[in-house]
Amino acid sequence: MAAREKTKRPKNETERPTLKTIARLSGLAVPTVSRALSNAPDIGDSTKERVKRIADEIGYRRDRTALRLRTGKTNVVALVIGANTDVMNHTARLISSIALELRGTSYHMIVTPYFEDQTPLDPIKYIVETGSADGVIINRIQPDDPRVAYLKEHNFPYVLHGRTANCENDPYFDFDNREFAKVCIDALNDRGRKNILLIAPLQDQSYALEMIAGAEDAMKKLGVKVTTLTGATSDSESEAVTEAVKDAFEVDPEIDAIIAASPPAAIAATLAIESLGHDVGDSVDIVSKEAIPFLKAFRSKMLVVHEDVSEAGSFLSRALMRAIDQPDEEPMQHLARPEPLNRSYEN
Repeated sequence: MAAREKTKRPKNETERPTLKTIARLSGLAVPTVSRALSNAPDIGDSTKERVKRIADEIGYRRDRTALRLRTGKTNVVALVIGANTDVMNHTARLISSIALELRGTSYHMIVTPYFEDQTPLDPIKYIVETGSADGVIINRIQPDDPRVAYLKEHNFPYVLHGRTANCENDPYFDFDNREFAKVCIDALNDRGRKNILLIAPLQDQSYALEMIAGAEDAMKKLGVKVTTLTGATSDSESEAVTEAVKDAFEVDPEIDAIIAASPPAAIAATLAIESLGHDVGDSVDIVSKEAIPFLKAFRSKMLVVHEDVSEAGSFLSRALMRAIDQPDEEPMQHLARPEPLNRSYEN
């Protein structure tokens, strides 16, 4: 089979490739080329592939200013995250999976951080007021989140990585943190652990409240003691978590297990207990969730619950594209349940 001949660039190498250039090279009409690049459902897959191949080979890039003037859209979606988010594990995988899902669509992603001297609402207002994206993905959701109220007020497409207290009509993807706490405590109880320390997230966030509620449910069911760490959260700097865990052991030396809501918190807790003469998996168990396999390599006896952030990113991308392109459709929603470490816990 003869090798496919590569499409030649325009004769004038300084000419910026346009839709007309692709139309001339492909033999298609300009509107057909435009719809193929926008992934329109009425254009066949073979035509889309041919048009996109030619566009890639000649270095075509959409003029987003012209696109916005013509359609009112930017074909941009924004992921809004805190600048101090766990980039090593959770957020890195989230960004990668969102970008992968958007690949081949008419949309691309920008990441918009906000800093400690800003409120989470600040970047949302900027995006909406400037029209710099067609929709937003937000996380660190609060039960009564002012960002959601603002986005609804301005009829601006969004999707939540998490849930508010009243999310029946919101598009969202969430990990069941109530069930996560139950799964952890069930496994620890089966290992004979009865005095458990929970390193929870900031309690202004929905998933922290869900996690604590799940721990309380399991505590009543199984008769174990669960204490939420004070002085630091799973979002705190590692040094703060280490010192807070040491303080907790000073108050209650009988603690025999720790649940950490993030890998950095699990690592910090490990450093704390080892400085006190304990070993992970021997005198003290530690269980944490993670998105990227790492903790078992750090300490082989650590218990780990996998959170599939790739699934989350893929779902969030599709849910946001539906919210933008099909606003009258039912919002996409999904609650991911963690796999049990064992199956002795009865709901």
